[in-house]
Amino acid sequence: MFTKEEKEAVYKAIYSRRDIRSFLPNPIPEGIINKILDAAHHAPSVGFMQPWNFILISSQEIKERLAWAANKERRALAVHYEGEKEDKFLSLKVEGLKEAPLTICVTCDPTRGGSHVLGRNSIPETDILSTACAIQNMWLAACSEGLAMGWVSFYKKNDVRDILQIPPHIDPIALLSVGYTDQYPEKPILELANWEKRRELNNLIFENKWGNHF
Repeated sequence: MFTKEEKEAVYKAIYSRRDIRSFLPNPIPEGIINKILDAAHHAPSVGFMQPWNFILISSQEIKERLAWAANKERRALAVHYEGEKEDKFLSLKVEGLKEAPLTICVTCDPTRGGSHVLGRNSIPETDILSTACAIQNMWLAACSEGLAMGWVSFYKKNDVRDILQIPPHIDPIALLSVGYTDQYPEKPILELANWEKRRELNNLIFENKWGNHF
């Protein structure tokens, strides 16, 4: 059972967590890094396959190369927008890889557990979904420790594989910039930039069948 204060702390982390792009150079204590990785490692996984690995990147040279890969893809994606939308997209700071003292590459090994993993044979992508649960655990733990985290989602996977020497069958799911920040907004950055707004929950809930609003 959770006390009232413990429940409030859980919800506070959920509602206050943000995707951050600006970081301070302050180093992160090793003990805190271990705590957020342990939180990730205690995430649920289908068939208890635990498909994740974590590559800790502190080398500025490697972070520069990852930032190059992210920026290359960002500019390629800009062609999908026109006019004001394109300008707004390019003005958004989409990665803090060079600023953050630590980058964590979270990977997924689809072969872990062998060819027959309980619950995965019918839905193969549950290995990626399990890895996403680990990322969310890490993110909430980082938030509770006063750390900021940013998920970099613009890159070609083979670029990241080449830079980090990841085997071809391993999937680089996320590049996470981690560090302290003095810019922690009350609302998501994309909402503040009027890129998108949070949808009304009531419009997303159906009862018994699709389209039958609750």
